[in-house]
Amino acid sequence: MITIMGASGATGGATLRSLTALGIPVRALSRDPERLLADLDATARPLVQAVAADAADPDTMRAALRDTRQLFLTMENGPRQVEYELRTVDLAVIEGVEHIVKVSAPAAEPDSPVAVSRGHHVIEERLRASGIPTTVLRPYAFMQKLLLLAPGIAAAGLIHGAMGTARCNYVDCRDIGDVAAAALIRPGDAGGSIALTGGRAYSHSELAGLLSTLLGRPVQYVDLPPRELHAHLVTRGGMPDWLAAHVVEIQQLAVERPEAPDDAATRLTGRPPRTLEAFLQEHVEQFRHPFH
Repeated sequence: MITIMGASGATGGATLRSLTALGIPVRALSRDPERLLADLDATARPLVQAVAADAADPDTMRAALRDTRQLFLTMENGPRQVEYELRTVDLAVIEGVEHIVKVSAPAAEPDSPVAVSRGHHVIEERLRASGIPTTVLRPYAFMQKLLLLAPGIAAAGLIHGAMGTARCNYVDCRDIGDVAAAALIRPGDAGGSIALTGGRAYSHSELAGLLSTLLGRPVQYVDLPPRELHAHLVTRGGMPDWLAAHVVEIQQLAVERPEAPDDAATRLTGRPPRTLEAFLQEHVEQFRHPFH
């Protein structure tokens, strides 16, 4: 049994759809399993055992992990992520899980400049100590997160950031799902840490240029000092303080450690990763009308 945590989320949902597209049956964990099933297409639904589980409730998690051989471990970044993922690893040991595919982050080191990455390091250390064979995925920036810029682009043609001319790797969550599915289907070929990127890295100015061409009107990148970007994200973007701090830290990481594309996705899936240009074209109406 392959069990997918966070099956209603970005990477969990992508992994679920990648596996069911290949005809692989899965157990999908969600706080709202009925809604999860309703969102699947008719061909995927019969392959999915949707189970109600909440990472904050260890009883539901232990029951959901019963008979699991392989676990896809992902959780939305948040203040209690480390606590919940550590507990999930401990429950996986108790239930005899044989392989875990974990979504981590770049720079998952004890002294990382990114707080969330320091948390992922703690979880990875617990995984290593658990003795469960583990495949760690280290995706860079999600293309899907660019949709959060849509209101500012639609209303004022502006992208705010603190990256200067540094470039950022964007990876489509669907590619993460495809790589995770490959690791879950062929655990003997998996293991270790895998960096996941798109085919090339882009500066915010280059991103603005792509959107300008696509929308047929100017989109401008406004570069701010890190502290000003944090304040902008909180006051204008409505982000909680911890999330705004995370966004700023990630952008500063790109400045301090230049990002280069990695071919891991191609090696594991047998095809090149989805391009940023194709993603923007696919969602062009949301950049014109964010509530489309």
